[in-house]
Amino acid sequence: MSDTSHLKFLLLLSFPILLTSCYTAKEYARPEAEVLTAGYYRTDSLVRDSQSLALVSWRELFTDPYLQSYIQEGLDSNIDIRTAVRQIAIAQAYVDQVRLSNRPTLDGTLQYTRSQLSKNSQFGGFFSSLDQYQLSGTLSWEADIWDRIKSSQRAQAARYLQSVAAHRAVKSRLVASIASTYYDLLAVDEQRRITERTIANRKNSLETTRALKDAGSVTEVGVKQTEAQIYTARAILIDLNLRAHLLENTLSLLLGTDPREFPRSSLESQLLPDELRTGVPAQLLANRPDVAATEYALVEAFELTNVAKADFYPALRLSATAGLQSLTLGDFFNPTSFFATLVGGLTRPLIDGRNIKTQYAVSQLQREQAVLDFRSAVLSAGREVTDALYSYEAADEKIGVKQQELEAYDLATAYSEELLANGYANYLEVLRARENALGTSLDLVNAKNNRLQAIVDLYGALGGGWR
Repeated sequence: MSDTSHLKFLLLLSFPILLTSCYTAKEYARPEAEVLTAGYYRTDSLVRDSQSLALVSWRELFTDPYLQSYIQEGLDSNIDIRTAVRQIAIAQAYVDQVRLSNRPTLDGTLQYTRSQLSKNSQFGGFFSSLDQYQLSGTLSWEADIWDRIKSSQRAQAARYLQSVAAHRAVKSRLVASIASTYYDLLAVDEQRRITERTIANRKNSLETTRALKDAGSVTEVGVKQTEAQIYTARAILIDLNLRAHLLENTLSLLLGTDPREFPRSSLESQLLPDELRTGVPAQLLANRPDVAATEYALVEAFELTNVAKADFYPALRLSATAGLQSLTLGDFFNPTSFFATLVGGLTRPLIDGRNIKTQYAVSQLQREQAVLDFRSAVLSAGREVTDALYSYEAADEKIGVKQQELEAYDLATAYSEELLANGYANYLEVLRARENALGTSLDLVNAKNNRLQAIVDLYGALGGGWR
């Protein structure tokens, strides 16, 4: 190669380097709007420091041995969990592929060609046909002068991390769903026990009312009203039995098993955490896997915008081909059959139907959409934490009020029944007191369940359950 040829080749290689000052791939930075402030949770009633409830293992929070076994079974067998694991494997395969995208590629070719020549062609008067044998290898490489390949690699890595975060989010939701359904079952069990006890008591009251009727203290209307209360309680029990059956089916689905009955403990045996700690708001982005997944999606969209921007600039590709080529098989391995070609060049589409501009515009819009999705995820996470905190405070306060209400109705029932037996009260007063006592008893169970549900919601809202 002459000195002039060397100079031209060097200029060809150095030209893209001179252009790099025109474009440099941008580095991702989290949007300033997602920097959470100290007052993000809108409450001062709970302890807030770096020790967040999200950092507690689900085995430490949910101490019920039945519940622990069901959560573990769900983590092992749940369909959504198994699907998320496959998604991670798929993303890992793409990461492995794109990691090698900036390395040279080598193609091998073994080829036989037979050409039938026209007699009127340039060589047709000398040859009727030509045979050619070729064995070659082509080494190709693209210089990543615009960081297009590196941006693609970072985008794929973000997609992989997104799949990992999505898997963690599925685990977190699953743990919370199993615990929530289990507590609902315990609440229904307690309400069933209250209702069954009420039915037994009302049967005894029915016998007493019939005796009072025989004594002339009440009429047949009072007997029928008392009898109707038994039917009312039985109807409530039917609904509760149905709800328990449906909840068991829901729990079976969460565990990825066929419907079955689930042994369980009692609502009163559940232990509450000594303190509910929310941690500092900034931890929410690290602890909530679903929020992290939306940020990884934003990172991917950001890097793909870099890729689309780099497509505006020419690509430098180098290729070298070497091998053996012969018109006869006998001379194929002769040293004179060796050939080699070196090609280096810049390529860029000149007329592409606006494909590059469109792709870049779309990538910018997708990045803006990813920013909005991330913002929405952060706002939703904060709202869920705040909702759970208020729900816990309200449930805890309501338990105290309902407990006092129940005690008052129990006394009212006892007094009115005693007065009725002595002829000093109307049977309608007794009926109202009994109905109110049953309703308040069921409401108290709901309030206790709501407090447990608020703890589960807070645990999930802070990002607990996947560790």
